[in-house]
Amino acid sequence: MQAILPYLASALLYAAMAFYFWRLHWSSAAPESTTLRSLAERAAVLVTLTVHGTVLFSVMFAGNTLRIGVGDAISAILGLTVLIYWLGSLFYRLEGLQALIMPAAAIAAFLPALLPEAKPLPNTELLAFKLHILMSMAAYSLFTIASLHVLLMAMLERRLHMGSLPSGLHRLPPLLTMETLLFRIIWAGFAMLTLTLISGVFFSEEVFGKAARLNHKTIFGFVSWIVFAALLLGRHFRGWRGRVAVRWTLAGFLLLVLAYLGSKFVLEVLLGRS
Repeated sequence: MQAILPYLASALLYAAMAFYFWRLHWSSAAPESTTLRSLAERAAVLVTLTVHGTVLFSVMFAGNTLRIGVGDAISAILGLTVLIYWLGSLFYRLEGLQALIMPAAAIAAFLPALLPEAKPLPNTELLAFKLHILMSMAAYSLFTIASLHVLLMAMLERRLHMGSLPSGLHRLPPLLTMETLLFRIIWAGFAMLTLTLISGVFFSEEVFGKAARLNHKTIFGFVSWIVFAALLLGRHFRGWRGRVAVRWTLAGFLLLVLAYLGSKFVLEVLLGRS
């Protein structure tokens, strides 16, 4: 029970933030937003993120080793997603997105307590491996935000057609502006994914003396890269937007999830191997 409490504390903080942001932005009785409230919200998110990061860091780097199980990976990716959102909120109006990110972060923060504990990873002293891990998590986090952002746009578009947009979301920028921001996020995620795939090849060369093995993880990773490349090309040359952007973004994200997290889940949870 003692080991569960830190994870539970992080999850409850995220859950409280999720409830607050839903009431603030999606409730029909949403109060008027103020500068002081916005500053308090950012401070509360930062405190929650700090608690989450402290718990995760103490587990993943226990005993001067690096341990990343499937639960730790999901938790770290969602924590980084919240961090990127928090930084982005300093420059962009992202009201409404918090109510989608925080519930996902609440679930992810508690997952390491439910799933098997990972064994220490080998080769963690290598710079190529460290860069590969960092860039892959950044790519996952950016595409997580992109997927939630595109879902938010789809929900807003439907509410606008129904004429029932909550008052707390009236301060959001127009859908075309949100769409521009979406593709900026996708471009950033695509750049990180490209670097992840390239660094994976170099890491394999450095450790094993041969190029990356052609397994399902590699295949799903490259197919995901192709999907996002096609989406960006379609956006540039054909002006893809709306439902087309939603489908391609979510399809690429699903392939990316299957590439790494899916394989770790099968190995660690279903097969009981690290």
